[in-house]
Amino acid sequence: MAELGFVHLGFGPESVEYTEAWEEQRRVHAARFADEVGDTCLLLEHLPVYTAGRRTDPSERPLDGTPVVDVDRGGKITWHGPGQLVGYPIMKLPRPVDVVAHVRRLEDALIRTAADFGLETTRVEGRSGVWVLGDPVEQRPAIGGLSLDLDPRMHDDEFDARLNGPEYAPSNAGQRREDRKLAAIGIRVAKGVTMHGFAINVNPDNTWFDRIVPCGIRDAGVTSLSYELGREITIAEVLPVVERHLKDVLEQAELRPREVEPAAG
Repeated sequence: MAELGFVHLGFGPESVEYTEAWEEQRRVHAARFADEVGDTCLLLEHLPVYTAGRRTDPSERPLDGTPVVDVDRGGKITWHGPGQLVGYPIMKLPRPVDVVAHVRRLEDALIRTAADFGLETTRVEGRSGVWVLGDPVEQRPAIGGLSLDLDPRMHDDEFDARLNGPEYAPSNAGQRREDRKLAAIGIRVAKGVTMHGFAINVNPDNTWFDRIVPCGIRDAGVTSLSYELGREITIAEVLPVVERHLKDVLEQAELRPREVEPAAG
């Protein structure tokens, strides 16, 4: 595969407003489709923003009317902001496009990144992204004095964790020893070229996630490198490690078109 280039759009005081970065994605996407540029990964921090993918349910959005940017990627609602490293790999894939394989490669790069900092992460079946696994269910502390087999998040259609304080907050999943997401992935492929990408939580204020149902998942939460490792990790530390693993995984990938089943006849 061709060499992957990196563009730093802005970090810290130069963090990028979401729609500005989205417009830059579209510009680079068009240039990549026309072969005017090579495969390019935009890296940045965003100003605080909620973004909703195409499958977001109204019950997963903020209750207080906080604005949400609806975007053309897959997945559901999430938050971007300070302390979170965002990457938008804009790459040409062979057709018919294998979207799942592209997502798996991004997960691999982020799993390797976390490992370099001493944190073991993994995939969770049926849930994209990179996860820190919680304790077995029978070993987790009870929530609100209830046994876990009566967890209202899963058994009460009227229950809304957004209204029930820190006991059920996604940002406290580590204290509850539940599965928690370290990095989210949501992509779109148009004209054989990828857009959107990943967000890895380095040292953000994860209480931003408590106003939504992150990625539409009610029985797990979110975490960060700093929380899991018990020390402050910075974007500046993580940035070169992410770049190294993205280059290794994406440049070495043997890109193959998705296999198409022959038509029955």
